[in-house]
Amino acid sequence: MPSSPRSARPAPAPNDPGSAALSDVPADWPALWEQVLAAREGRAVPASRRATLAWRADGGWCIRGPVSARAAALFDLYKPLLDARAARGSPWVVAQMGQSLDGFVATATGDSYYVNGAHSLVHLHRLRALCDAVLVGAGTVAIDNPQLTTRRVPGPNPVRVLLDPEARLDGTSRALRDGQSPTLWLCDARHAARAHERLGRGAPGAEVLPVAGLSTGSDEARGHDAQRLLAALAERGLRVLFVEGGGVTVSRFFAAGALQRLHLSVAPVLVGDGRRGLRVPAREVMAECPRPPARLVVLGDDMLWDLDLAALG
Repeated sequence: MPSSPRSARPAPAPNDPGSAALSDVPADWPALWEQVLAAREGRAVPASRRATLAWRADGGWCIRGPVSARAAALFDLYKPLLDARAARGSPWVVAQMGQSLDGFVATATGDSYYVNGAHSLVHLHRLRALCDAVLVGAGTVAIDNPQLTTRRVPGPNPVRVLLDPEARLDGTSRALRDGQSPTLWLCDARHAARAHERLGRGAPGAEVLPVAGLSTGSDEARGHDAQRLLAALAERGLRVLFVEGGGVTVSRFFAAGALQRLHLSVAPVLVGDGRRGLRVPAREVMAECPRPPARLVVLGDDMLWDLDLAALG
């Protein structure tokens, strides 16, 4: 894994979603999203002439009044995050994975611009806005150098968490240096001194968060203790967590049983060979394979599977 972010990108592809306009956002969605944000922040939900969000003790947040079918479908996608915030219980984790039809998140060279389209990209930013923190693995930081902000949608920036148990990053990534949102460099306590040295000064809002026993496994198969990680973030008041990537990190959270929800966005593209997306523990018998309750939501040309992993028990 490289220790520093890639400095150059190839020219945007013709279907670059960065500047694409969304074609299926209904007229009543912006007002409903404003109410979603109010509910997320514990503010009074603004009144509306049409649909209004309301809290029900027996059903969590719901819509009262007329609303378009598309706006209702989008709300249903984000409702579990609002309900989790209101529950104020143990840590609650949603992950998102964007991959090709044949199960890859990037080509063999690591190029992932762009697997998914504009609608999935905006969906990603909505998830960030609704969570306390967004987490990515060190490999994603080193290769993609993401900002992890909500610049494509109204809503607050989450706390950014860079999961780097061995403190292998060089401390120069944008998330650690741009000051746009608080950032935690999460590493095993044994390697905290190295992270502190590399971070140095001049990193506004960034700090090293050492966690004892975070790093697990052998040198050949390093991993992380998801429960120790979640406990450390919960102590900071970061309870609703969005695991954004990459494939290895999401797969490890899945294997640890630490995900309540998974959004799997499948793009109509064939890569052939490259970096695998979601990987789950193998089963010998099909009847033993997990089959979580699922909804299918169309996001532009992408198909998003909303998987309720909490229902698996």
